Amino acid sequence: MDLSKIVSISGKPGLFKITGQGKNNVLVESLLDGKRFAAFSHHRMSTLEEISIFTTSDDMPLKEVFKSIHKEMGEQLDFDAKKLSPEQLREKFTLVVPEYNEEAVYVSDIKKVFSWYNILTKNNLLDFSEPIEEETQQTESPKTDDTVSE
Repeated sequence: MDLSKIVSISGKPGLFKITGQGKNNVLVESLLDGKRFAAFSHHRMSTLEEISIFTTSDDMPLKEVFKSIHKEMGEQLDFDAKKLSPEQLREKFTLVVPEYNEEAVYVSDIKKVFSWYNILTKNNLLDFSEPIEEETQQTESPKTDDTVSE
């Protein structure tokens, strides 16, 4: 799951996919309506790869939060984050990230995380297949038979 090409732009709703780069700008496409435009340096952009959630121990990357949502709630969420009360949102988020820092993570942040998850799953941009098998096969050295038969 590569979230480095997906950005959030401050002041604009939804998420955007980076489609190209100009001389002084980045070309993005809205994941909500497919409209394209040039985002300049005065647009504050953050890639989802660099966003994390404050927890009581280490910060949790957004990628891990999305994996946890998928594990606990499935592919499609059965609720609309915009219609839930703050208490209900915090309850749902506690299921996903039990150790999140309640003082540092605002209700608006929780709404964004659930909203982004919906946008990304609708656009088939989240891949939850575990690449762990490939990684362990690459990191393990091939086993050789060291015994010598005479």
